[in-house]
This record gives sequence, structure tokens and C-alpha cells, in this order.
Amino acid sequence: MENLLRKKGLRVTPFRVSVLEVFSRFKNAIDTAQIENELDNFDRITLYRTLKTFIESGLIHEIVMPGDIKKLALCKEECHHHEHEHNHQHLHFRCNECDEVFCLELKEFPSVKFPKFKIDRLEIQGTGVCGNCR
Repeated sequence: MENLLRKKGLRVTPFRVSVLEVFSRFKNAIDTAQIENELDNFDRITLYRTLKTFIESGLIHEIVMPGDIKKLALCKEECHHHEHEHNHQHLHFRCNECDEVFCLELKEFPSVKFPKFKIDRLEIQGTGVCGNCR
């Protein structure tokens, strides 16, 4: 975890390492309540500042699903400061049974072209039943 922070040019602190360790324990995207439940003795303001820093540095990305469901997930190494490259590599999937959100890797991302539009960001979201609930 320390190497990941250093690679993104972030100062290594015990709290930042602890937050990243929480993300590493989950295979799915998580919400802030799950993060809070995994941490001991923390300041909520410090947590939210840390999450904001992680988003801005390309360590994690925010996923907003229909129904105003917000989750956070670790980014791939290709993500950089304010530029999350994960949109070209995966889609976000929400299980209708357990409500968990997963980042699913795609071998090929569909190319979309609209002649009169310049698309800055493209999100693909799916719903269904995850492998754990099948």
C-alpha cells in the first residue's frame, strides 16, 4: 500500500495505508459506511479528505448508479491525477439481489461515435445477478 501511495506522489501516513487496506479487502466497490465500519478510531473529516485526495490522484474512482447509489473502487494503475482511464476498460455492474456494485473488466470496449457530439466521458452500467447470488 505504501508503494501505491508513493507512486501517486502522496505522502504515506498510517491512516492512508489503513484506508487503502480496506479497499484491498473487498472485490467489489464499497460505500463510505463500509469503509467506516472497517476502520478503528478515525476522524470522519480526515476520512472524507483522504477519499477526495485518493479520487483526485487516481487511486480510487466514484461510481454513481441509478437510485443515487454511490460506491468507491480502486483504480487501475493507468489512472492519473484527475484522469480516470478505467472507463475504457470496464463497466459497472449492480447485483439486483445483494445490491453490491462490481467493476467488470472488458476485453473490448464498444466504440461509440456521434458525429455532432464530442463525448468527454462514457459510462456503461449493467444490472442483473452476480455470481455470489446465482
